[in-house]
Parts: sequence; C-alpha cells; structure tokens
Amino acid sequence: MTMLSHRLNKTVLCGILLLCSGCAGLGSTSLWDFYTGTLRNAKYIDLTHAFEPAQAVWPGFGTATFKPAIAGQTMEGYIKAGEAFTYEDHGFVATAYTLATDQYGTQLDPPAHWNPLGATISDLPATYAIRPLVVINVADKVSQDPGYHLQVSDILAWEETHGRIPEGSVVMVRSDWYKRWRDIERFNQKPFPGVGLDALKFLHLDRKILFHGHEPLDTDTTPSLEGESWLLHNNFAQAEGVANLDQVPEAGALIVIGFAKPKGGTGGYARYIAIAPPDWKFGVSIRQVPGAPLPMQAFPLKRDADGVMRPTP
Repeated sequence: MTMLSHRLNKTVLCGILLLCSGCAGLGSTSLWDFYTGTLRNAKYIDLTHAFEPAQAVWPGFGTATFKPAIAGQTMEGYIKAGEAFTYEDHGFVATAYTLATDQYGTQLDPPAHWNPLGATISDLPATYAIRPLVVINVADKVSQDPGYHLQVSDILAWEETHGRIPEGSVVMVRSDWYKRWRDIERFNQKPFPGVGLDALKFLHLDRKILFHGHEPLDTDTTPSLEGESWLLHNNFAQAEGVANLDQVPEAGALIVIGFAKPKGGTGGYARYIAIAPPDWKFGVSIRQVPGAPLPMQAFPLKRDADGVMRPTP
C-alpha cells in the first residue's frame, strides 16, 4: 500500500469515527469538523476544460455559439426588445449560448446517449457527488503508440502498487492526450488513445466501479465504438474530455462530480474536481484560494470575436 493510500484510509477512518460520534448524540457537526480538519487543507485540482466556440468536437456535431443576451420584450425607459444588455446602459450583461450538442467539452455521458431505455442525465442520483479517485497512467505507452487502449494488464499493474480498486470509485485513464486540446484538427483524429472493451468489463463487472473517464472525446477507436456501446447499453455512465490527470495522485485522492441537469438530458456538461492530500505538489487549498471575495479581472471584460467575455486591455 502506498503512503498516499495509507493517508486516505486514515482520513476516511477519522471521518467515519466523526460520523459515528455524531450518530451517538455527540453533536450534529461531525462533517463540519471533517471539512475543517481535512478538506480545508486538501489540494484541489480542476480536471475540466472550459468550453467555448472554438474547440475540438466530434465531427458529426457543430460547435457552440456565444453572443450577448437580448431583451425578449420592451421595458419602457430601460430597454427595447431585441437590444443587448450592456454594463453601460443596463448595469449588467448576460450571454446567450447556442449549444449544438450536449456532447461537448468535458462531459458526463449517461446511458440515454445510446440506450433508448437508459437513464438520462437528470436521472443520475445525488450519490454521484463524491467518490474515491483512481488514476491509471498509460501516458508512456501512448507516447510510443498514440492509439494505445487501456488493457486489463494495466489495471492489474496499478493494483500491484496501490491495492485493489475501491468499489464504487471513479477510474480515470491518464494518457496526457488533453495536452493536445488546443490542436483542434488533430485532437479527434485517429489514432488516439482509448479504453479496451475487456478493461471496461473488468472495471465494471469485477471491480464494480461507478464509472470511468478518459481524455479523448471517444471511448475507443473501433469502427462500432464497441466500448461506448457496451457501457451505455449496460446502463453505465462515463466521463469524456477530462484534463489535468497528470497533476493528480494515482491513488489516495477523491473526486467531486458536478454536471448540468437538463430534464431528460442525453449528455452532461460536467465539472470534475480532484481532492488530493494536503502535501500533494499540485493544486490549491481552500486556505490559499478561499473563493470569496473573488479576484478582480486585470482588465475590463469585453467580448472577443467569438462572443467570449475576456479581460481586454
């Protein structure tokens, strides 16, 4: 067992003891104590690409458009229907997004993406919120073979070092492909790394994970997308377009999972945050970045040619 795994186990045990003390009538703030003593000092790493109009997307879909929100009706003395809201005239701005697909950027795919009987994004339970995070690193193999797909042997090698994958965990496959995100033309072209079908079956059926994630926008490069088909037709979800897995420990971290909740949604614009031990070399703690008040922009926000609000000298 690694030192990181040991620290996680110790932390979780302390959390359980705190919960038990709360159940025994010693107070109802045990999770607050866990936050103050552990989570406030932990390191947080964002695993999410910000989505925008100019980015990689599956060729069958279009890209998003961003533009100023306009008034839907006239408000006498304030704004006319069809006019855009501005800081100068109305005190605020808002943005209208046209999203060509819910399969865009960093995402969470529910079974309904492929399965007519599958759960939609709004059916996913609240228990998706936080889980143990496993990161299996195949970046060295991908550097030699860009089309390398995760194998069962890679999973077993991880377990030889870190112990058995926790049931109900999220397994992310690190390939470092996310570093090509700005190379829009190349990012989605084959060959790119994937996850083999046997590996997916092993993770779900033998290790009983919650879901897996990968950095490209497809699960595999087979003609039928056999891995994605198997997952979604067997009522498992998956994460795609994940970033920054090279900044996360392979074991001993947690993952926080957030996603938009359109009713009956067949995809989810997702936000994944890793929580690593306090002495981890990457990420920031709540003490370092408390989040309130938020920092000022270096320059006033103005829309660029794509409609994205950016600090602009």
